[in-house]
Amino acid sequence: MELAIDTSTDSCSIGLSQQGEMIAELTWHSGQNHTVELVPNIVSLLNHNRASPQSLTAVFVAKGPGSFNGLRVGISTAKGLALALNIPLVGISTLEIEAYPFAFTKLPLCPIHNAGRGEIAAALYQQTDGWHCLAEEHITTVDALCQRIKRKTLFCGEIPPSVIERLQQKLDTRAIIPEATARLRHATFLTALGWQRLKKGDIDNPATLQPLYLRQPPITERKVK
Repeated sequence: MELAIDTSTDSCSIGLSQQGEMIAELTWHSGQNHTVELVPNIVSLLNHNRASPQSLTAVFVAKGPGSFNGLRVGISTAKGLALALNIPLVGISTLEIEAYPFAFTKLPLCPIHNAGRGEIAAALYQQTDGWHCLAEEHITTVDALCQRIKRKTLFCGEIPPSVIERLQQKLDTRAIIPEATARLRHATFLTALGWQRLKKGDIDNPATLQPLYLRQPPITERKVK
């Protein structure tokens, strides 16, 4: 049985699967309460499905980009379980998780997150003869992103309303943007991507897996007196 953990943003999702087939999922709005809500919800999900930590055979975790606190809590919990239970750990990009539900469209898929300071985090994926990353996670601006979009593209992820408006203004019919409910992240898609990597033996080292921060957390150095 595999456990999927996604605490990348205020929206969290965890799930249990058996050889990549989803058994149960819990998705909720956590706000800034990742620290106090994640482990109790994992325990509740396990108990509800008559499972125990010892029945887990792998852990899949969203590794970012996302909020500093959310990623820290999710990845720390995933690493702790993998080390304590001696089971494989697979980290998946949060932006990739958001793009994967739309792979069936065969369109270029551009997940977007707000990165602050008037910038956005973005990547580009597409399903053709397989699942491909066309552009890795990076910080950019809406204007710079739109200059690179030459064909119809589906935009997904937690896109701020102001960014949606600008995409529609600049790209017109080239911008396809599903409703917010369709763009919500679910552990189901983290599980699907994690299982694909696990089957290939492509796993992460719990000692070295780190959150994917495209910008350093806003922590200032202590002033020297």
